[in-house]
Amino acid sequence: MKLINDLNKNSKLEKIFGINVFHIKRMKKYLSKETFQAYINAIENNQSLTLEHANEIAEAMKNWALKHGATHFTHWFQPMTGFTAEKHDSFLEPITTGIAITKLSGKQLIKGEPDASSFPSGGLRTTFEARGYTIWDITSPAFIKESQGTKVLCIPTAFCSYNGDALDKKTPLLRSMDVLSKSVIRVLRLLGNETSKRAFATVGPEQEYFLIDRKYYEKRPDLIFTGRTLFGAKPPKGQEMEDHYFGSIKERIGAFMQELDMELWKMGVSAKTRHNEVAPAQHEIAPIFENANIAVDHNQIIMETLKKVANRHGLVCLLHEKPFAYINGSGKHNNWSIQTDDGINLLDPGSTPHQNLQFLIFLIAVIKAVDEYSDLLRVSAATPGNDLRLGGNEAPPAIISIFLGDMLTSILEQIEKKEIDKIQYNNSELKIGISQLSHLPKDTTDRNRTSPFAFTGNKFEFRMVPSTASISAANFTLNSIVAYVLEEIADLLEQKLKGNKELTDAILEIVAEIYKKHKRIVFNGNNYSKEWEEEAKRRGLPNITNTVDAAKAIISEKNIKMYESIGVFNRRELHSRYEIVLENYIKTIRIEANTMIMMAKQMILPAINRYIKELADSINSLQDNS
Repeated sequence: MKLINDLNKNSKLEKIFGINVFHIKRMKKYLSKETFQAYINAIENNQSLTLEHANEIAEAMKNWALKHGATHFTHWFQPMTGFTAEKHDSFLEPITTGIAITKLSGKQLIKGEPDASSFPSGGLRTTFEARGYTIWDITSPAFIKESQGTKVLCIPTAFCSYNGDALDKKTPLLRSMDVLSKSVIRVLRLLGNETSKRAFATVGPEQEYFLIDRKYYEKRPDLIFTGRTLFGAKPPKGQEMEDHYFGSIKERIGAFMQELDMELWKMGVSAKTRHNEVAPAQHEIAPIFENANIAVDHNQIIMETLKKVANRHGLVCLLHEKPFAYINGSGKHNNWSIQTDDGINLLDPGSTPHQNLQFLIFLIAVIKAVDEYSDLLRVSAATPGNDLRLGGNEAPPAIISIFLGDMLTSILEQIEKKEIDKIQYNNSELKIGISQLSHLPKDTTDRNRTSPFAFTGNKFEFRMVPSTASISAANFTLNSIVAYVLEEIADLLEQKLKGNKELTDAILEIVAEIYKKHKRIVFNGNNYSKEWEEEAKRRGLPNITNTVDAAKAIISEKNIKMYESIGVFNRRELHSRYEIVLENYIKTIRIEANTMIMMAKQMILPAINRYIKELADSINSLQDNS
């Protein structure tokens, strides 16, 4: 109710959005011109901040946080648990008996030292090697998190070991964004672009979730311990009437969604869309596209806030990929593209895609990357919960393929055949037979909801990502494999240009060569069909149906070579992640098995015995009366 009152007082949504974020404009207000420029240079030109600059930023950040009621600060990081972690420190620092000052130094801002031994490390750290470091991520703004009257300044950080190995989800993502930027700019320079200085992945992750009444949740140990029902029966009515999808939002759920949006807006999360999903009690929230690093941070905030706000409304938020049998599961649709610092979307085909050399070269790079490293994309979406979801309703199969649509597929086929001059466009209008309605231009391609990796206008939608998972793995994988392939394409393009090839001819040759070799990954049909499984097998596409088999990709020599060559992972880090994936799988299955046994012994068998006794007593009573 307080959040609604806040909105009423401020009447304009703009005054609510980002109120708890120490963003660029706010920093400019609090910092000297010199320090602010040093901060901008650190972000844009990879220049180091001096300790003096860090001290001024820390002091400004502290003063802003205190003004907004924060009492503590924390280095907010994302260990390999898949959740976020934080250790709160008070701003107070005693200087003598009974007297204290408030302080946040540059050293405290830049580096923290949490105990690293109890987080999953896959053997990188042992119990007696506890030191780990959190390092301030200057590209992600600090924010204040509110909870039951407490306010804490959260400073986004990376998390690494004493030896510099990544122990978290953020470090490889930041590395991958750096290498993607360098590879993109190298290709753009070859294409004649001398103005763009940096490039970054943009991401818009749609988050699906279930809401159930807390009183029902508390009666189910399987939901409490595992996040899904392990026993149950098919209800008389499920989703077969399809009346929940985009249906009118119930009042109680609407109140939850309104408070959720308000909480997220205050922390700068651009929650844009909310609606009912297909399954009963299933819903979705989607933000606006943003820098991939920020998008990953914001999705973690969304997952945490979903659970927190649901609790206030007597609800429980389930993020499990398949909490209930017979109905749709939940996932994330990870919408991914590449953009330059001067606003160019490199996956925007424009009105004449066959003449858009820039688009064609980046499109073909993605096709080649997804085909050659489909195993890495598959493992980026591998969890025990997702094993239950993939291949079901509204979830893509475990076979990785790309949907391009008829128009783009036709263009690439004509380029392969060297018949680009025969390409024609049908810019038709969408006609529905009602004269009063405006005529609309018809999209050049339909959507394919069955595809795991679909082109959707000016981006790719990776639909396999699990609803419980951090989207970091999906995005550092995409960034890395595309960056690696772009380097190969840049080498090839340089060779052709040195051989006196015209730029247009060189690009079309490269596109034709790559498409001919990798077009097996393109499939525009029904990914749910049995025929596609057979066709995919004929094409040589892998069908990896479980997490254990998928995990092998992490330590394949081909993939280790790729990651090490671009500096996103070293061999130790990859082997540690392989162990973490397997360990998590084993623990998850063991918890589910133990929960089933407990429920059978303590709930189901006693109920059966009581029922048998009631039947026996009834029979004995009838016999006695006769």
